[in-house]
Amino acid sequence: MSDITFSPDQKARMVSKIKAYFDEELQQDIGGFEAEFLIDFFAREIGPHFYNRGLFDAQQVLTEKMDEVGYVMQELEKPEV
Repeated sequence: MSDITFSPDQKARMVSKIKAYFDEELQQDIGGFEAEFLIDFFAREIGPHFYNRGLFDAQQVLTEKMDEVGYVMQELEKPEV
């Protein structure tokens, strides 16, 4: 798995949300630099857990859809005489 990276726009939005969270919930003011370090930490240390869960969920959906396709294909079969 490659490192989890974000576009500058995505990172700026995340920094804004982290700063707002710290301000509203913890009554602490953190700078953008600190918020970026926090994002990098979570991406590196916790991100893989979310990534793997996303893969698991996608695999479950794909399996369900493939089962549905299998049933539809069975309905298309012609009787053999």
